[in-house]
Amino acid sequence: MDYFIFQTPILYTRYIEFQNKIRNKRKECLLILEHPPTITSGINSKKENLLVLPSVLESKGISILDIKRGGDYTAHEPGQIVVYPHLDLKRRKMSLTQFLKIFRSLLANSIEIVWNLELVYHEENPGLYLKKDPMKKLISFGMNFQSFFTSFGAAINFENTLETFQYINPCGNSSQNIVSIQSLGLDTSLKWEFLNEFIDVFYMYFGK
Repeated sequence: MDYFIFQTPILYTRYIEFQNKIRNKRKECLLILEHPPTITSGINSKKENLLVLPSVLESKGISILDIKRGGDYTAHEPGQIVVYPHLDLKRRKMSLTQFLKIFRSLLANSIEIVWNLELVYHEENPGLYLKKDPMKKLISFGMNFQSFFTSFGAAINFENTLETFQYINPCGNSSQNIVSIQSLGLDTSLKWEFLNEFIDVFYMYFGK
């Protein structure tokens, strides 16, 4: 299984085109990338969680898209690390629950190893939150499992400004509760140490 790390932001629409193609071929891969300022709404989105008109977002250069993934409104912006695993769970004889549990654990463990930051998962509001301050969210999840082939994934707030979040209630919560590695005062120069750690353990579980 191949993995690709993109250095410049990729349009969200380009990613959607890509994941549709590889699902049709059931070709597994791992993508790690960033997106330009974008707000997406999942299949569980509530209109009241979009705080401004779409025309306001467009005037600020922020794209807004309805997406066939789980979850409510969320935001993407440069400096955020987005991880998209594309796996054939049918071939691997793995349940959706098993995959999600492993995927969340790999991200949380990699963060803890590199930054000594403990994260916990909230079932009622899917995401990884600070253990010492469980209202503060660092990682968002939104996935699709069409035909038991995974797409979309997780967004890790790394050194993004978090400005795009102010226009929504991310997953129904206040944008004031969204944090990043940078806003927590942690060393952002360890980005590649984190990515290498995560990719290594990801391939330990899914690299076949």
